[in-house]
Amino acid sequence: MLPRIGLFMIILLLIGGSILAQEATPEPKAGDTRTDAKGITQVYVPPGCFMMGSSEEQLAAAFELNPPAWAKSVSFYEKPQHEVCLTQGYWIDQYEVTNAAFDAFVEDGGYTNPAYWSEEGAAWLAKQDVTKLPVACEDTASDHPRVCVTWYEAEAYAAWRGGALPTEAQWEFAARGPESHIYPWGDEWDPANANVVDSEGLSAVGAYPTGVSWVGAYDMAGNAMEWVQDWLNGTYYKNSPTDDPPGAETGTQKVEKGGWWGSNAYVARSAYRHFEDPPTYQDHHIGFRVVSAVEAGS
Repeated sequence: MLPRIGLFMIILLLIGGSILAQEATPEPKAGDTRTDAKGITQVYVPPGCFMMGSSEEQLAAAFELNPPAWAKSVSFYEKPQHEVCLTQGYWIDQYEVTNAAFDAFVEDGGYTNPAYWSEEGAAWLAKQDVTKLPVACEDTASDHPRVCVTWYEAEAYAAWRGGALPTEAQWEFAARGPESHIYPWGDEWDPANANVVDSEGLSAVGAYPTGVSWVGAYDMAGNAMEWVQDWLNGTYYKNSPTDDPPGAETGTQKVEKGGWWGSNAYVARSAYRHFEDPPTYQDHHIGFRVVSAVEAGS
């Protein structure tokens, strides 16, 4: 039997070793990368604050981009500009979910495992022929964004990954950063930074390295527009909480962010909120990405 003093020293050494081990795992920094359990690269977004939405001055400048009348008419969705703080860091996909990544979900029983589907998603799925899902889409290149999926399918894929669709605030902060830039790369439009203007179709993810956001996320302006968690609500910004806004509780349309191929500089702004699609909608312009919570040691 060890003397009491010897046992005490061993306990202290064990505790000290545990503390040192914890200190040896530094907190991730903005733009750090990791690979999640499904092999998808994500970038780290630290806690922080930014100005969400658009000011009157920013909208006036945006109108000079000659947006189509339908886009300009819904500018009220971006007002008022308001401070938002994300109190917890998170991981967000560096690239839009690709056809190859979504195929892995399908092959792993994504459409037949109820664990991945919300109650509303399961109700939608029950009305479908799962042997014909996902619906055929004209772009099947493995490294192109997966489009032509409903919000419910995107939600189920995110659950399969162990994550979720980003809230609109999470998405917009990952795109704009603490300086609240108009575009992921800054405040001036540059068509060379995104697959938007005069485009005839989707490109491979990551094809526009000069257009990355402050944390190194690609294609947050252009390529595919992206589903986010939030219901669209024209008055929510007036009453939004400052910390971690979850979005409106109910609605009929889901917000989409980030512009899309063949569109224009106005809708490619990070504050733009697309306004017309219910969660059952499928379109060859709409893709998505996933966020994951920060776990100990990740």
